[in-house]
Amino acid sequence: MATMPRSGSAASPGVAGRPARLAVGVVSAGRVGSVLGAAVSGAGHVVVGVSAVSRASLRRAAHLLPDAPVLAPDDVVRRSDLVLLAVPDDVLPGLVSGLAATGAFRAGQIVVHTSGARGVDVLAPATAVGVLPLALHPAMTFTGRAEDVARLAAACVGVTVADEIGWSVGEALVLEMGAEPVRVPPEARPLYHAALAHGANHLATLVRDAVDALEHAGVVPAERLLGPLLEAALDNTLRHGDRALTGPVTRGDLDTVRLHLRVLAESAPELLESYRAQAMRTADRAEAAGLLAPAVATEIRETLQVRR
Repeated sequence: MATMPRSGSAASPGVAGRPARLAVGVVSAGRVGSVLGAAVSGAGHVVVGVSAVSRASLRRAAHLLPDAPVLAPDDVVRRSDLVLLAVPDDVLPGLVSGLAATGAFRAGQIVVHTSGARGVDVLAPATAVGVLPLALHPAMTFTGRAEDVARLAAACVGVTVADEIGWSVGEALVLEMGAEPVRVPPEARPLYHAALAHGANHLATLVRDAVDALEHAGVVPAERLLGPLLEAALDNTLRHGDRALTGPVTRGDLDTVRLHLRVLAESAPELLESYRAQAMRTADRAEAAGLLAPAVATEIRETLQVRR
């Protein structure tokens, strides 16, 4: 690819919407930023600077972005055509405002943030000087290691843009990284992120709670026991939806549900309210899907609501 001039407009991507070779700056070398920087580097772009402060981020930068100099965030932005702002959600607004106040942004840059909950409005101080704003959120968990770059090939990236030019550039960048772009409307971004967090983050909590309960009961190896069951449950649910619901709530086994409530109250009280909440949602979904008779669903809910 021909190198994109620094004075060029981000509104002028390469052939068929594919961005030209870009000078890329990464702020900062956290788990996400270092991996995305390596991914765009592998697509033929050049990482010209990275910001890193902690020892962990410095190690990631040295491992995944070995040719990129470690610089202050404003210096990273000034030398870049494509800026990746991969910082925590709560840090992002202040960072964008601060960089804009120092004059780090310039017209024609592509400025990307990776926050799942925010759209492009948070980039308004940069957009005001003529950058092309993009919100690209990879729907995957990151370890900050090289294997994450390969895992991007199986992942989707939520893309939120201001206009169709932004979509063309954002789509092309995601495809270059090997991932699949999924368009997320700006107004849907908070619910999109809440849904992903509920599904992934709370799943991890749920699984670890199940492992702890098994180990407390003396049943080991808990992970080996749960692995095939959870993998099958996830696969069936993604393929068959509510028809994959199973277990005592879906079957209407009231005595078993009562037994679960009693043993959790006695042996794992920290799980009791989580069990109640998830069992209640299971009863609602099973009834709506026609898997559980309304009268039985009502009995299940009444049983779950009783506090002893």
